[in-house]
Amino acid sequence: MASLRLLVGVKTDPVEYRFSYEWLFRLMAEEGIHYAQLGSFFELYHLPDSYFVDLRQLAEEYGVRITSLFTSHRELGGILRDEHPAWEGVARRNYQRLIEVGALLGARCVGSNMGAIVRDQMSSKNKGMQRHVRHMKELLSYAHQRGVPCLTLEPMSCLAEPPTLPGEIQGVAEELLAHHHRHPDQTASFGYCVDIAHGYVDGDFNLVWDNHQLLEATLPYVREIHLKNTDRHFDAVFGFSPAEREKGIIQVEPIRDYLIQNADVISVEELIGYLELGGPKRGRDYSDAKLGGELRVSLRHLRETFQIEPF
Repeated sequence: MASLRLLVGVKTDPVEYRFSYEWLFRLMAEEGIHYAQLGSFFELYHLPDSYFVDLRQLAEEYGVRITSLFTSHRELGGILRDEHPAWEGVARRNYQRLIEVGALLGARCVGSNMGAIVRDQMSSKNKGMQRHVRHMKELLSYAHQRGVPCLTLEPMSCLAEPPTLPGEIQGVAEELLAHHHRHPDQTASFGYCVDIAHGYVDGDFNLVWDNHQLLEATLPYVREIHLKNTDRHFDAVFGFSPAEREKGIIQVEPIRDYLIQNADVISVEELIGYLELGGPKRGRDYSDAKLGGELRVSLRHLRETFQIEPF
């Protein structure tokens, strides 16, 4: 059986416009967490290269590596949209800038979700997905040129945000990996950033695919993981305090054990799980100060239940 190293990191979303990255890196260092997934923000696509060179250096001063860059919103979803070609062009240019920023940060993975098909134009879904896969093939070449090893997508929890169903998940991954294998010296690799709290519940609240089943569908393609808790409808997002574990459906230990038992199926030897939370209500004096405590309690639980280093 292959060995699999499981590590814990943090996605930086909750500090967006609330605390500095230095504040977060200091907290991570105090908690023994050394891996960050930088979440996107509007200014990221416009800031100069020097900002990200300095941010990388700042993180390293606290013993933190920015190992991943991933969108925090659905801002690259224009490739899916049909109503005007400008949407596609803007999304493509920003996707390339995301890759450039990832290279400056030294990230091993750069990723996004596909975005969303607008609900009143669901008939455009297949065409939009095909267009997105075409762009991804070209972006794999761009990532390789920039020195980014892997591009990732995130399977989501509704039919308007593909890939969602196991067939979609497999189909997209197999096409992009086949393209990479045909051009191994000209393209970055491809994989999924898998959220352990994503499942599929239909419009009548029927559970169709639970989070464990969708994790199984992504297993051969997983490159990184989002760690968070949720309810039985995969609606609310929260962490891993004792009270949150009591009300949530996510148990980290069985997921950890499942990953270890299936290490032979997973294509990497080291898998980082990033705590992904929005944190308490933003912009309130009574809530912003709670973020540090919420991060610490969840990170301590994840270090105890997820992290494992067999070598």
